[in-house]
Amino acid sequence: MSLSPNTTLSHYRIVSKIGEGGMGEVYLAQDTELDRPVALKFLSAEVAADQKRLNRFFQEAKAASALNHPNILTVFEIGRAEDTNFFATEFVDGVTLRQRMSKPLKLSDVLDLATQIAAALVAAHDAGIVHRDIKPENVMVRRDGIVKVLDFGLAKLSEP
Repeated sequence: MSLSPNTTLSHYRIVSKIGEGGMGEVYLAQDTELDRPVALKFLSAEVAADQKRLNRFFQEAKAASALNHPNILTVFEIGRAEDTNFFATEFVDGVTLRQRMSKPLKLSDVLDLATQIAAALVAAHDAGIVHRDIKPENVMVRRDGIVKVLDFGLAKLSEP
């Protein structure tokens, strides 16, 4: 699915495409009701046609939305518009950890990033969720240095 700027879906106005992955595409959008930037993740047609992968998409949204932690991406809504499933999340103004690691890091920065990632994973584990796909591409670093763990698509509920 390719969306043009200024396209409106539900109460979101598309601003630009910001990413693409195995499950679909991610767009920066403006929430016209709450007047804030959001990220909209859309499933590719191929993924939407595969029930197992469609279930993973919803699992990701549900797993992440069950968590409330400053270092975990906040999911606002699971939606459907024009026969397309999407979920809306907070927009993280920053770079992936992979991009951040392209330049040398001071030891204090490495420790700070690692501590924030660990805090996010501890919170997920405390909620009975195992991420299972932690990698630099699934961690965003905001411009102010705050880490956000995202992409809970392979998350699994842990055994009691």
